[in-house]
Amino acid sequence: MKVAVTSKGKEPGSEVDPRFGRCRYFAIIDTDTGGFEAVENEGALAAGGAGPQASQTLSRTGARVVISGSVGPKAFEALKAAGIEIITGGAGTVEEVVKKYMKGELKPVTSHSVDSHSGMGGRRG
Repeated sequence: MKVAVTSKGKEPGSEVDPRFGRCRYFAIIDTDTGGFEAVENEGALAAGGAGPQASQTLSRTGARVVISGSVGPKAFEALKAAGIEIITGGAGTVEEVVKKYMKGELKPVTSHSVDSHSGMGGRRG
């Protein structure tokens, strides 16, 4: 199964990006094979709608789970519609959060964790 983690870099040791829609990369880990790839987030620099755009990028990777620091309401709905399980509160490195997930220490959420536009420093659209 593919697990995605919002990441500030392209390596397994990179720090988790606390923002979903505006994260720089998605680190994609195949828990069956141990494979790793970093995918650039096309929504990161979007003028608006970064969360839904990031959700589309993530959906194309085949990831079934995403771990991030936070997820806004529009991204949450887009991810749920794509059938992607959402885990928030991820912190540390990509490797660390995937290990926690595999041990069952991180659980899916049932609601968004931040308001709209929080990844833009709190500005409202």
